[in-house]
Amino acid sequence: MIACVSGAVTALTAEAAVVEVGGIGLAVQCAPATLAGLRVGETARLATSLVVREDSLTLFGFASDDERGVFDILQSVTGVGPRLAQSVLAVHSPDAVRSAVATDDVGALTLVPGVGKKGAQRLVLELKDKLGVSSGGGGIVRLPGQPGVGAWRHQLREALTGLGWSTREVDEALAAVGPEAEAAIAVGDTPDVAALLKASLRLLSRA
Repeated sequence: MIACVSGAVTALTAEAAVVEVGGIGLAVQCAPATLAGLRVGETARLATSLVVREDSLTLFGFASDDERGVFDILQSVTGVGPRLAQSVLAVHSPDAVRSAVATDDVGALTLVPGVGKKGAQRLVLELKDKLGVSSGGGGIVRLPGQPGVGAWRHQLREALTGLGWSTREVDEALAAVGPEAEAAIAVGDTPDVAALLKASLRLLSRA
C-alpha cells in the first residue's frame, strides 16, 4: 500500500494532481476541496490509497489520514466503489459522515450525487460501529478554499462540477442560490459557500 506521497506539485487538473516523487510524476485523484489547497510548484503531502483493478492502478489522495481511512471503510459497503467513496468525502467531512451514520441521517447522505435513499440506508446499516469516534473536525459540507465575497460563485461552480453535475445543472443551481449570496454581500457579510453548496445539492437532488 502507498500510504502517502510527498513532493512538488507539477500539474493540476479538475480531478487530479501530479506529484513528483523521486523523479516520477504520480497522478493522484483528489476531491475538489483537496485540489483547491494545492499549488503548482509547491510541495504537498497527500495521504493516499491505491486501488488495484485488473486493468488499472489508481492512486486516490486526501488532505488527511482520517479522510483516507474513511475512504477505505466506505468501500466496505455493498455497491460502493472508490469513485462514490470519494464523492461522499467531497460533500461531507469524515466527522460529518460519522455523525450521519450515528444519527441515521439518511437525508444528509442523499446529498451525495449517486446516493439515493436506499443507498443511504445501506450506508447507515453497514457502517454502524465501523467509523470510530469523531476526530473533532466537524463541518458537514466542505468547499474548496476559503469563501470570499468575490469567490463564492467560482468556488460553488468548481465544487458542483467536480461532483459530476452538468454545466446546465450547475448554472441552474447558481441562479437559484444567487439571491441568498447577494443578500449576504449587501449587508457586508461573506457568503457562506458551504451552506450554498448544501442548498444547491438539495435543489439538484430534487430535480
